[in-house]
Amino acid sequence: MEVNAKIEEQLKSHDILLYMKGTPDFPQCGFSGQAVAALNAIGKPYAFVNIFEDEEVRQGLKEYSNWPTFPQLYVKGELIGGSDIVIEMYHSGELKTLLEGSDS
Repeated sequence: MEVNAKIEEQLKSHDILLYMKGTPDFPQCGFSGQAVAALNAIGKPYAFVNIFEDEEVRQGLKEYSNWPTFPQLYVKGELIGGSDIVIEMYHSGELKTLLEGSDS
């Protein structure tokens, strides 16, 4: 399967999807850990993809999203941003509003 098609299938399958380094139980970088903490604090279920387990997706996502770093949070197929944006939106309340508007 072509990498963009694989990414699009993952995005269609989950309303809230976090591409991250590691897993929510064991983030493998501080930025992924911060994004997980914000999502967990809101309490809305979300899916994740450990980019270390799929090199093709890890590299392909950088081009697909035009966003070179991880984590990357998507809601309803739309890139929200990385850790800094997720944390900023969490503190402003925007992230909770956005996530509560989706059905995961």
